Amino acid sequence: MNEERKKALQALKTCKGQVEGIIKMIEDERYCVDISNQIIAAQGLLKKANLLILKQHLSHCVKDACMSDNGEAKIEEIINVIEKLMNKS
Repeated sequence: MNEERKKALQALKTCKGQVEGIIKMIEDERYCVDISNQIIAAQGLLKKANLLILKQHLSHCVKDACMSDNGEAKIEEIINVIEKLMNKS
């Protein structure tokens, strides 16, 4: 497992803990703004993990594919992901 994947996995595990904490906060009827702040933090970790995975994909899969006949398909794949990210903002 390369460094980007390790960091992404750690971010996702941390996010998992945050989500479990958020669920408990809701069950305990904690203050809404505090819950919202924790949700924002969890979203940040998901974005970080996604960026790390995409960085790894570009550095390895897309780079390798560009050396072969599959380059155009990999580039189109990344463009589709970027479009999804831009539409979610």
